[in-house]
Amino acid sequence: MLGVESAIPRRRGRFPAVCAVLLAVLALAGVWLLDCTLVRETAGLCALSLTLGPALYSLCLLMEEGLFHSHQRYGGNMHLLLQACWSRATLAGVVVVVLLLLVRDTTYTLQQWASVVLTCSVYLLFKTLGVLGPSPVEISEVCESRDQNVAHGLAWSFYLGYLKLVLPELPELVSKDYSVTRDKLTSSRLHILLPLSAVATARLEEEDRSIRFQRNLPELRIDRAGVRNRVYKHSVYKITDQNQKEYSCVVEYATPLLTLYQMSQDNTAGLGQQERRQQVFLFYRTLSHILENSLECRNRYCLVLLDDKQAGERHLSKELIRHLQQQEEEIPVEPPRELPHPRMEEGEKNAPVLTQQADPQEEPTSSLPSLMISGPRTLRSEPVENTDYGHNHR
Repeated sequence: MLGVESAIPRRRGRFPAVCAVLLAVLALAGVWLLDCTLVRETAGLCALSLTLGPALYSLCLLMEEGLFHSHQRYGGNMHLLLQACWSRATLAGVVVVVLLLLVRDTTYTLQQWASVVLTCSVYLLFKTLGVLGPSPVEISEVCESRDQNVAHGLAWSFYLGYLKLVLPELPELVSKDYSVTRDKLTSSRLHILLPLSAVATARLEEEDRSIRFQRNLPELRIDRAGVRNRVYKHSVYKITDQNQKEYSCVVEYATPLLTLYQMSQDNTAGLGQQERRQQVFLFYRTLSHILENSLECRNRYCLVLLDDKQAGERHLSKELIRHLQQQEEEIPVEPPRELPHPRMEEGEKNAPVLTQQADPQEEPTSSLPSLMISGPRTLRSEPVENTDYGHNHR
């Protein structure tokens, strides 16, 4: 369980491109050493065939898009239509090859032109049949580089629609809970469970007998998306280790993982078990990146990645205790003295309303130091009206 985080896949690099260039250079050097005249005569033909093939296929795409999708997909804009069908690399390749042939003023025989036509025809057939189509790795790389994965959207939705709203208010909710229960939490952070199987049980007790539900924190009510006083709540669980030492913290599953699991159970979604696992990895990586750069959520969350398929008994409680012990060893970082208020966007005009009143004189709710950031204040005292000053300076 200690090495689960190290299993998160990194972004793919340019190593395949470097290998391809090296192989091409070695092959060209070998042919050049065997017969340099052959290379000079056939290099232009090969380049022309390899650029004309993709250009002709792009022309086929242009016919499909122009005849059937020009208004629905592009609003009749021909510039957008051409950009979608013709990549800049394809156009640049054709232009460069044609210019080189014109500069060299080379004349080819009928047999050589026939080979060009034959190569283009074979390319079109192989491209249509999928022989030259992108591999699953290439498709995954394109989706990751352009942030088009399902996990990317789910992570942003989870942050903007939930975590960004509740995490800034979490310390105050914990403080209100302590003022009522007098039960100090081991950690005031929200522990978000991320199982690689994307299976999230409704009750943590069903997953691990060492964990039991204790209570809910005070409710947070926010007017959101047309719903008045929408309720957000968190649950506090007590965890017992093998030495009967007890820990208490706020724990919940990342609910978007349920969406991934349900998609994998629906054949129409096209998301298999292996793809689902990869999406959980990407969800964890994306959400970590978002939260690390969020000043409002800093020091108020803990992502717990779970390899629940290879886990044994008490795996959930052991992992939570490990994270709690790590938090006890952390060195607190002093927050900045003054921070600007976040801009209030349209649709978020109403401030959160808590169901209980806070007592500012209560002692802290956790043994761990947390960020307590106050709003910016001026160093000057409050202005006092002075009528004499006004009379003397008229």
